Amino acid sequence: MGVESERKHMLLIAFFFWGCSSLVRDRLYIMLGALLFSTGGVAIKASALTGWQLSCFRSFAAGIALLVFLPSARRAWTWRSLVVAIPFASTFTLFTLANKFTTAANAIFLQDTAPLYILLLGPFLLGERLRQRDLFLMVTLVFGLVLIFAASRETTINATDPRLGDILALVSGFTWALTVLGLRWIALRAPHYGESPTTAIVAGCFTASLVAVPFAFPIENATVGNWLIVAYLGIFQIGLAYVFISEGVLRLRALEVSLLLLVEPVFSPVWVWFFLNEMPAGLAIVGGVVVIVATAVHALRREGVDSPSTSSR
Repeated sequence: MGVESERKHMLLIAFFFWGCSSLVRDRLYIMLGALLFSTGGVAIKASALTGWQLSCFRSFAAGIALLVFLPSARRAWTWRSLVVAIPFASTFTLFTLANKFTTAANAIFLQDTAPLYILLLGPFLLGERLRQRDLFLMVTLVFGLVLIFAASRETTINATDPRLGDILALVSGFTWALTVLGLRWIALRAPHYGESPTTAIVAGCFTASLVAVPFAFPIENATVGNWLIVAYLGIFQIGLAYVFISEGVLRLRALEVSLLLLVEPVFSPVWVWFFLNEMPAGLAIVGGVVVIVATAVHALRREGVDSPSTSSR
């Protein structure tokens, strides 16, 4: 009876998705991917495994899941995939460790300052021109960053070294910026050389796992609950999330994708507050709001400038 009920439930979900228009379905895919991403902080904190152990096993599980879920991840590997895998693996590792040391809010807010570094490095690495409106975003992101760092840091059971965690999260924002630039570098070559950014993501997962191996053993908390968390993080929070996003991003405008992905930093602190009663400092919340709003406003302003040229296609 239970199996039959579960089957009916899955069929209802399937009919709901296919009954939606393609655009609505794509938006739901992006939102579901962002929601899955947002659960990373609470899952990491809920596990008794160390940050290195979670990074090792979660990354390996994610790499396997992506190879299974995404056919594009199994072909067209090049040396560029391995180059971009390095900052991606660094981001994976740093973000996992940061969530063990500081609040989930600080970890995601500081990582989301990545656009600051993308704007700074874009002209040098990809030849992308820096515009006047980009300067406003950069100044605002720095202001939000300062607010987050100025927030009081109290050691708790879920945030054992907030200052160190904030630093790791800040560095993860820089490495994520390098990852985004690297993925864009591969994507620009894809139409002519058949390369896929997905290969860099998979390579990054396995690289992160390999780097963490020396620090992951011995395992003292190998309980069923901890392994279930590892499986969830790898298969669903990363693997399935990328499947949703890779499907939804094909037909949506860049503006919609950028705004819908902001679901992650909005909900990440909510999950940790709801399940673990972790409350970030007030100043950190204000700084996070500044970062999120500045990113959204910048996306809207960019669309307003770029839309005339894109609408003629």
